[in-house]
Amino acid sequence: MRSNNYSEGYSARGGQVRSAYNLTVNPGGSSSGSAVGVGSNAIAFSLGTETDGSDRPVINPAMRNSLVGFKPTVGLTSRAGVIPESEHQDSVGTFGRTVRDAVYAFDAIWGIDPRDEYSLAQEGHTPEGGYTQFLTTKASLKGAVFGIPWKSFWVYADDAQKRVLNSLICSLKDAGAKIVNNTEILDYETIVSPHGWDWDYGSFRGFPNESEYTVVKVDFYNNIKTYLSELENTNIRSLEDIVQYNYDNDGSEGGNPWPLGNPGFYSGQDGFLASLETKGIKDETYLQAVEFTGRSTRDGINHALSLGPKGTKLNGLLVPPDVGQSYQIAAQAGYPVVTLPVSVHESTGMPYGLAIMQTAYGEAELVKWASAIEDLQLTSGTPLKRSLPKWYGYLERNIPINNV
Repeated sequence: MRSNNYSEGYSARGGQVRSAYNLTVNPGGSSSGSAVGVGSNAIAFSLGTETDGSDRPVINPAMRNSLVGFKPTVGLTSRAGVIPESEHQDSVGTFGRTVRDAVYAFDAIWGIDPRDEYSLAQEGHTPEGGYTQFLTTKASLKGAVFGIPWKSFWVYADDAQKRVLNSLICSLKDAGAKIVNNTEILDYETIVSPHGWDWDYGSFRGFPNESEYTVVKVDFYNNIKTYLSELENTNIRSLEDIVQYNYDNDGSEGGNPWPLGNPGFYSGQDGFLASLETKGIKDETYLQAVEFTGRSTRDGINHALSLGPKGTKLNGLLVPPDVGQSYQIAAQAGYPVVTLPVSVHESTGMPYGLAIMQTAYGEAELVKWASAIEDLQLTSGTPLKRSLPKWYGYLERNIPINNV
């Protein structure tokens, strides 16, 4: 939210977070530290907040650190006490080296919290006994039916990645799963950006009233003010105060764009300034954007999930999370996603994975199918699974990080 061009994982206080797989490359942000801590085998699990996968994420840093990332339905985990960005999209999720680790952590944090009114909506949609009961083995894959939204997302993956992920999908078929091709997101031609992750794609098309960024800018202005009002250890009370603090401490905080400020915040605080300009006013453009982004993406995913044989519901949509548009659509919908580690890029050594998308409160299915696929990966002798970090570039200290 702070900057539209910045070194992912950088902070003035902690410096640059670096992935154990390649210390010169984008580790995935902004929950970088949470993911790197687990990916480097320093801790068993951690938490992160996803607003959209390339901004305050779970899915992106999980993928880039060869982890399982579990991002639940918005409101299933309380956001009370968490630094906010958007009440409509923020979701606290978990990182783990295995599905079991990520799900055990998730089972400890989900539930209703009166301090977060969004959590009240889960009433009647959650299983008695929690989610670890749905952990299973590869035997469960027999009879499962998964969809491939090819034109919506897969066409944007690089050829090498498509070959590797297709090999894993063929293994799912060998284990008894059925794969249905071309289960497209409804109206993907309109709502899915063809040029990569872009949370202002609505404005790019000429419709700011259909833009995720329109929503987030207003939400952040209001939500951060509420959060700051509850703190007792600071005089910073508003976005105006934050912006001024960054200007006053330009050398470390990068209030101005580089080269006036800090190379870690290359474009300065242009995201904060864009939010500040809204003054948090929920005007007609904002209200239309909230309605459009939420409805279109939810309808889009629900439609794709309905395209099973003879109109049956699919068990999940398989997507390449290295294609940012995939987790972006899920983020706008507030829907759950889980990503599994699969392989690494030959040129950079950076990991990538395979993700499963579901509808609202579809976490039980995600746990079942993610654990079944992981069991297949770990017991079939395939190299397509989590690999240990290689620490490429461990002597280099470049800022900004290479965004590849």
